[in-house]
This record gives sequence, structure tokens and C-alpha cells, in this order.
Amino acid sequence: MSAPLLEIEDLSVTFNERMAAVRNASFRIGRGETHCVVGESGCGKSVSALAVMNLLVSAAKRTAKRLSFAGEDLLAMPEKRMAQLRGNRMAMIFQEPMTSLNPAYTIGSQLTESYRRHKRASQRDATARAVKLMGRVGITAPEMRLGQFPHQLSGGLRQRVMIAMALMCEPELLIADEPTTALDVTVQAQILRLLNELKDEFGLSILLITHDLGVVARVADSVSVMYAGEVVEHTTARQLFADPQHPYTRGLLSCIPVPGKSQRDKPLGSIPGVVPQVSVGFSGCAFRSRCAFADADCAGTINTQTATADHNYLCRLTPTRQKELARA
Repeated sequence: MSAPLLEIEDLSVTFNERMAAVRNASFRIGRGETHCVVGESGCGKSVSALAVMNLLVSAAKRTAKRLSFAGEDLLAMPEKRMAQLRGNRMAMIFQEPMTSLNPAYTIGSQLTESYRRHKRASQRDATARAVKLMGRVGITAPEMRLGQFPHQLSGGLRQRVMIAMALMCEPELLIADEPTTALDVTVQAQILRLLNELKDEFGLSILLITHDLGVVARVADSVSVMYAGEVVEHTTARQLFADPQHPYTRGLLSCIPVPGKSQRDKPLGSIPGVVPQVSVGFSGCAFRSRCAFADADCAGTINTQTATADHNYLCRLTPTRQKELARA
């Protein structure tokens, strides 16, 4: 088995040494793999990605047992070396296409900047690459678009520009933070199809952050389900939908309408309550205040259980026991 491209083990991120945004999160991404991190807003998905890129705010502190990219230790890496990787071998599509581009600069200047810096290319070569990639991601009349400003483009076009920008230096890892946010359903489908095509074409590994399990079903090879900063379930996409183990994952799946099974006159499932803000030193299961199976023991230490070789979950109850409690 080849070494993973990105390896995260026991990653934690705290803010002002009080709020624990990410707690001991672990997952790996192989070369050519699409790994989805899924969960509600506020569960630590984006913070985990920013920790990988070392783009956290000054009030944040990251620690990990292991945080490596292509065998290089990201924790011990000097910022100068990190700047050489960022935008070059690893790139990120930020969450909001409407505000991620600088309104004061043209599309062309923003697209060519990183390529000229990392590849030491001429403006002519950088422009030619930008035109090529803009055409590849489905932007018509790319030469004309280079001279436009972000406000002159639709949300879908801006998102395509962000994808082209991320691909300018042919990265090995592409981090996409909810790349279909604020886009209509038709454009969402186009963007997801495009990312799949680009993964195969460029040999990309993709870390895709989303709260949409429909997106996971379409593109993921493997999945990490996050809740309150923790990875509560980690497995392949196929196994996640076929046999979810954690009560939170089951709750998420119950919220999705299933053709031929969901009845029109009955409401979809829902998870009561909200994701708690977890402080440093919190113990027990963070989901216990919203879980129908929780008892006093859930306030104690929760160990990771193994369902299969590639399926782990963070819960003291087995699925069999959960079903017994549900019938009781």
C-alpha cells in the first residue's frame, strides 16, 4: 500500500486557548482519492482545512501527533517553505465564490499571480495558461474574461475562476471548501461533474468539505463525519450509506428523502438541538445532548470502535445495541 499524500493524526485546533474547534481529528487521503469531510456548520470542517494550509488566525493554535504532506512535516515546516507549497503543490478553493476574489483586481491578474511566482514564468506564458484553464473549466470567451472584474461575473463563473486559479500550478492536493455554496442546483451539478473530470485528468487528490450528503454520494471515495470538532465516523462512501454506525450519521441520513421510500405526507427526519461549542477539557460524547440513546455513561471516556478494517466510529454503543434501544 502506497503512502498517503496527506496524513492527519490527532489534529486539534483551539482559539484563545479556550474554545476547541477541532479535537483529535484523524484521516488520510491517498493519491488520486476524493475524501469528503461532512457535518453541520460549526463542526470544524473548514478549520481543519485551514490548519492543513497553515492559514489559521493568530488566535488559533494547532497541534497534532502527525500532520504531513507527501512525507513532509507541516507542523515543523518554516513559513517560507509552506509558502512554496501553498498555491503550488496544494491549493484551496475557498467557501464563498462571491467574496473570495479581490474586487479591485482583474480576473487575469489574480489568475496569473501564483503561476508567475511559483513557476517563475513570464506574463505571456502565465496568461496562456490562464486562458487554457479557463476554457477547460467551461468559461466561454476566456481572453475577454481576463480583463473583467469579479463583479462582472455570475456566481457560477466566479466559482469556475476559483477552480481554474487553484489548478494554475498543477497541485497534487486540491482542498475544496463547500465549492457549491450559494449556487443553484444546475450549476452545482456542473461544478461537481467538473471536479470529478479534473481529478481524473490531472491526477488530483481532493479534500472536499461539505454538509450535503448528496454531494458525498456523487463524488467521495472515503468520508469523515465530523461533529463538534471530532471525527465521529470514518469509512468508505459506499460503506457509510450502506451501514452507518454512529447515531449522528444515522440522523444525517434520515434527513435525506429516498425515492420510493420516503412518503410524501410524512416529514423527513431531523436532529433536535444544535452543535455545542466545546471548550478545552470537555469530556464525553459531544452528541449526547441530542442523542436518543444517551445515558450517564456517555459523559465518560468514549473509545473508537472498529466495524471493519476501514470503518471506525466514536460511540460506546454498537449499532445492534442502538437498534435494541430504539425498539424498547
